[in-house]
Amino acid sequence: MKYLNKFLLVIIFFLYSAISFANEGMWLPLLLEKLNEKEMKSLGMKISAKDIYNINSGSLKDAIVSLGGFCTGEIISGKGLVLTNHHCGFDAVQNHSTLEHNYIRDGFWAKSNREELPNPGLFVTFIVRIEDVTKQILNGVTAAMNESERQSQVDKNAEALRATVKKESYQKVLIRGFFENNQYFLFITETYNDVRLVGAPPSAIGNFGKDTDNWMWPRHTGDFSMFRIYAGKDNKPADYSPDNIPYTPKKSLTISLNGVKAGDFTMVFGFPGRTMEYLPGSAVEQIMTVNDPAKISIREKALTVIDEFMRKDEQIRIQYASKYAGIQNAYKKWQGEVLGLTRTGALGKKKVYEAEFQKRVLANPQWKTSYGAVLQDLNNAYAEIKPYGFARDYYNEIISKIELFTVAGQLNSLVNAFDQGGEAAYGKRKKEVTDFLTHFFPEHNSQVDKKLFAALMKMYVEDQPKENVSPLMKERSLTTTEDFEKLAEKVYNETSILDSKAVNEKLQQSTNDVLNFIRTDNAVKLFNDILKTYQSQVQGKLNEIQTRINKLQRTYMQAQMDVFKERKFYPDANSTLRMTYGTVKGYEARDAVTYDFYTYLDGVMEKYKPGDYEFDVPEKLRALYKAKDYGPYGVGGKLPVCFIASNHTTGGNSGSPALNANGHLVGLNFDRVWEGTMSDINYDASICRNIMVDIRYVLFIIDKFADAKHLIKEMNIAGGPKI
Repeated sequence: MKYLNKFLLVIIFFLYSAISFANEGMWLPLLLEKLNEKEMKSLGMKISAKDIYNINSGSLKDAIVSLGGFCTGEIISGKGLVLTNHHCGFDAVQNHSTLEHNYIRDGFWAKSNREELPNPGLFVTFIVRIEDVTKQILNGVTAAMNESERQSQVDKNAEALRATVKKESYQKVLIRGFFENNQYFLFITETYNDVRLVGAPPSAIGNFGKDTDNWMWPRHTGDFSMFRIYAGKDNKPADYSPDNIPYTPKKSLTISLNGVKAGDFTMVFGFPGRTMEYLPGSAVEQIMTVNDPAKISIREKALTVIDEFMRKDEQIRIQYASKYAGIQNAYKKWQGEVLGLTRTGALGKKKVYEAEFQKRVLANPQWKTSYGAVLQDLNNAYAEIKPYGFARDYYNEIISKIELFTVAGQLNSLVNAFDQGGEAAYGKRKKEVTDFLTHFFPEHNSQVDKKLFAALMKMYVEDQPKENVSPLMKERSLTTTEDFEKLAEKVYNETSILDSKAVNEKLQQSTNDVLNFIRTDNAVKLFNDILKTYQSQVQGKLNEIQTRINKLQRTYMQAQMDVFKERKFYPDANSTLRMTYGTVKGYEARDAVTYDFYTYLDGVMEKYKPGDYEFDVPEKLRALYKAKDYGPYGVGGKLPVCFIASNHTTGGNSGSPALNANGHLVGLNFDRVWEGTMSDINYDASICRNIMVDIRYVLFIIDKFADAKHLIKEMNIAGGPKI
């Protein structure tokens, strides 16, 4: 029986490997030819790896941009036209919106280049080339070094390398660690800072379904917006100027009207943000039972407060739309993450994997010496960090949601700058703070914030160990017999830092007067005491344990690659350019609930609720539907809206192009299914699906709904009926 159990364990491990690794991975494009091309072609890809990544001639990578460092975009015309998600462009749309020109509600479409709107601070970054620089970066690094010594040597090597890299004067060098800093790659980048808003549908299309449908399938959201890159007259990066011209790209994507069918090969190319695929089971269990639940409970409270105000006041809805969406997005994602990890038995699979790992390690004398204790040491470290991780999440989630503390932190940074660097440092920081507050106050409402303070500080005081609670906050809560509504009234009445006029006037005074104003403000005092308590009770110990975990995780990562030679490993996402591939397919969400892979405009109308915050439908779209006026974008009397596939995606992939076997644009990635959001930690091909808006729906909205045919004419469109 003992031998039978061992045999079954091995069989389960290899079955798990075969299932889990199918379609899994976020691959570096320069390694596709070596690692992935054969498999990609077996799945149906008709182009070569060199068509995807090539430094000698235009390739697909030259049409992909990092948008603002938080999303992906793709160039779809020879005039620098960029397509991305509506939610990626939402902040720009919001910044240009007023009650008189409500582009969030009504949409925006520039009729010419002259009407395209500039967006200070928004940029796009191209990847020119990628190089493996592991040997250069790890030169002189030894196993005997502690983390500080190791990082110092890495930084020294990186600085020396940057000085010798061949690049143009307007290009930059980015060096990133991979596989827990066991490997390093260098990226030569080009950044364009003049990016203008071209078009966005109304939120009733671009964010149709809003909170209810977020992370859900079936989906019916036209989640797209459009920008244009502008360059100097030499086509090189240039700061904003009315004299700049539309950028001429090395490559723009061809758009296909052929759509997709079940089993079709798909690729998603972009800048995924962060994944943690190689964690030990003890870490995953902690995420499921401690960290995610803590963050979910705080965000649920914050969302309830903000939603109540947004539903009653249109001005507040405009001010808080982007903030609400940001809070809600992760809130719902974490819920799905816990659900998916539980449903797919992620912990059980980790245990099987780790048992096989340990068995192989102990059977090899060299591995036993190097890796024999690494899993147990990781488990012990995670047990030790557990209460500090909970306190970190409580502090970060609560303090970041209360804008009184946001302003207090900004003002307090002026005091710190002066104390550390004198008048020069103060002057430099003052400009940054002033710029921040200029953009902050128009999107702030003190009544909303006061309610958030009352709701969230109650959780801060009551839901964690007393030693982690600020003494001043405890003292102040006792003065109102722990009535946090009354406490909020007192705290907000005693400060003027949320009065934009008063703050701006104060910042024009002498340095001593400004510093005295900040140091004596009661809200700043409270913020500082909360910060001091966190730093003394939590942060120090947390950082010490996390440093230990980082070193152990790096050892464990290298160990996995050494021990499981039969497996192809991909690096965790770190906001660098990656290719992921899979196939179009539905999935079984739960018992007796199976989803198809396509949605249509019919589904939009089935969800339609007149006047509803989430499911209203613009009159013109209803009229087009009634007349079945779909132009060349419909199929068999129906208009495709969204589809799903098994591509491995995460945050940062928002706006990424969905490409077919020929490398043609067929959709725009914007979400994942709720049951599969745990793919950041444990990709499972059975339920992990990415959600894409069909490119034909995007073109239909631009052409038939917005009547922006001048944009359609810019694009290179192939396949399907003639436009």
